Amino acid sequence: MSDEPEANRRTYSYLGPAGTFTEAALAQVPEARGQIWRPVRNVGEALADVVEGRSDAAMIAIENSVDGGVSTAQDALATMPGLRIIGEYLVPVEFVLVGRPGTRLEDVSLVAAHPVAYAQCLRWLTANLPAHAHIPASSNVASAVGLVDGTSDAQAAIAAPGILEHLDVELLAEGIGDNAEAVTRFVLVGRTVAPPEPTGADKTSLIAELPDDHPGALLEMLEQFATRGINLSLLASRPIGDALGRYRFVIDADGHIKDERMADALLGLRRFSPKVIFLGSYPRADHAVVRYPDRYSDDVFVEARDWLRGLLSGEPDADAEPGV
Repeated sequence: MSDEPEANRRTYSYLGPAGTFTEAALAQVPEARGQIWRPVRNVGEALADVVEGRSDAAMIAIENSVDGGVSTAQDALATMPGLRIIGEYLVPVEFVLVGRPGTRLEDVSLVAAHPVAYAQCLRWLTANLPAHAHIPASSNVASAVGLVDGTSDAQAAIAAPGILEHLDVELLAEGIGDNAEAVTRFVLVGRTVAPPEPTGADKTSLIAELPDDHPGALLEMLEQFATRGINLSLLASRPIGDALGRYRFVIDADGHIKDERMADALLGLRRFSPKVIFLGSYPRADHAVVRYPDRYSDDVFVEARDWLRGLLSGEPDADAEPGV
């Protein structure tokens, strides 16, 4: 606990209760330690806390290496103005099987689990509990809480390892996820602020709409990045909701808005798209330095702009041969 007065402490919203993967992501934020952590029930509530001033920032899941983008988070960021992503964090997706104290693995015939967690542990369950049945739970934490408060008929629950620090449950098995490399990407979202300075290992997140439905429209949008040497690490479509066939695109691009090539791409995207939402430029969680060909360096863009300015002002063309 912090000795700092509560009035001076920052508040962070996260998907609760305690013991969730989101809490594990928030624990990675140095400036959040010793501050007020506000558990909420869903992504919309977490982001509304930020917009309406109840919290300074919110931690939300945005992408999973197994299931892809988190649609509820992407849709909320697309429709709630005044938000910026200020950081990203990676949490390994690990699952444990827990039961009431005294429960043995051989006693388990009914397993409570969130449907996504259940799907990611199905191979282990089939091999080790072939005759089990599944009771869906609203969250990984709720599956275990039901064991403790007696509201669940299940003998065991699938949960995140952190649940062992918060509930009186018995560990029946650990590492039960079918994909040992599974990772969930979380983002810390605050109110609109100026982007931090580039680190060389940055990511820019955007949401853009196509101007209309015509052949090559998506290619034209992607060319805004490809022709400037920018790699996209995420491209996901989400229905806008006002008509069939209308989509918005969630984009993660390698680089920072203060990079000349990224700024130029955003200008091109703005000219092309009827709606572009800038979600932020921020350091990558993996700290991987963004590589690009020399022809897309900042100096090349600056030189080209200076060359054009010289042409407009009537300066001699430095590239022309003497006497020509």
